[in-house]
Amino acid sequence: MEPEHRTPRDDTLEIQFDDHRRFHELLGQHDEHIKTVERLVGVRIGIADTTLLVAGDPVERELAARILTQLYGLIENELPVYLSDVEAAVRILSRDRSAKLKDIFLDTIYITANKRVVTPKSVAQKAYIEAIRNYDIVFGIGPAGTGKTYLAMAMALSELVRNNVARMILTRPAVEAGEKLGFLPGDLAEKVNPYLRPLYDALHDMVDFDRARRMVERGTIEVAPLAFMRGRTLNDSFVILDEAQNTTGEQMKMFLTRLGYGSKAVITGDVTQIDLPAGKPSGLKEAQAILSGIPGIRFCYFTERDVVRHPLVQDIITAYDRSDAQRRSPADSERKD
Repeated sequence: MEPEHRTPRDDTLEIQFDDHRRFHELLGQHDEHIKTVERLVGVRIGIADTTLLVAGDPVERELAARILTQLYGLIENELPVYLSDVEAAVRILSRDRSAKLKDIFLDTIYITANKRVVTPKSVAQKAYIEAIRNYDIVFGIGPAGTGKTYLAMAMALSELVRNNVARMILTRPAVEAGEKLGFLPGDLAEKVNPYLRPLYDALHDMVDFDRARRMVERGTIEVAPLAFMRGRTLNDSFVILDEAQNTTGEQMKMFLTRLGYGSKAVITGDVTQIDLPAGKPSGLKEAQAILSGIPGIRFCYFTERDVVRHPLVQDIITAYDRSDAQRRSPADSERKD
């Protein structure tokens, strides 16, 4: 049932809710959800029985009411709401007042071993998920923390458990894209593991350790450096190439031409974090220029606003981007002169 909105005073908006249990879920532990909306939106919120009194600037007041009402709608649909969801709701609706949280948050991608539901947390993430469903090759490009690889892995596991694909392959360029594994000490596992550890970490976040180990042993899930893809044809597979900004043009072409029948590929990377030697162009940047006109390939872009890690991460990325732009400006001026 839609909460009732009333304006008892000029500066206060009253929102009445009809269910005590759901109302207390909306408030959060020690009212942390309400305090978060107050802090991020810039309003004051009073609580009386199952009513919220939102005071402040009319525009911010309406935004807060929209956020709280839509979060309550998620709870009515039996979706647990966490503090990170409240922060995501503020981020989404601040950018687009017409957005519908239900359309985004209720898109269940995968349920992890500890019963945590993986869902999109931004409009860009929702578009990314839809692209993966509808296209065989999808590029996810943007800064760290935007969920590019994590969501792709959740989608791959979902396809795997539904038997839509026979295996899931996770790969990334090793040793800063040089892949000179022979120069490292130890056996193959010791050489490869440091570069693949982030993929294993994300995998173990979704699948319990013993089950993941069995799937890796059977070859249902394969985690390998990009060099191991050479000469293979990957049929009935969901393949994820992570850190793709550190591929060369030759490596990117090699990877993309491995794709066989019944397969999907998701390529993720951040073109602002390239570790290739100076003078070596990034295969990801080349792919953007070469493949953007092919109808069966989709490019999805994320910005710092889509970061779903700690709220400070978004501010850190923005600060570094601003610093980089300031450093480039004098050089640009000199070239013009």
